[in-house]
Amino acid sequence: MSERLLTTKEAARFLGVSAAFLERDRWAGARIPFVRVGSRAVRYEQSQLDAFIDSRRLKSTSEVL
Repeated sequence: MSERLLTTKEAARFLGVSAAFLERDRWAGARIPFVRVGSRAVRYEQSQLDAFIDSRRLKSTSEVL
């Protein structure tokens, strides 16, 4: 794998959310895929973040995910 892994803060900045949002997401079941490196370090693959964004793309505010 040659893709650079993003920290929680970098991933949050990329998505336009807070780091706390990503921490809560992991605690609640992780809709946004992450990689655990070691016992505590968490990283995100940018390609997975792009895929998450694409999966959330809607055409109308009345659409339900």
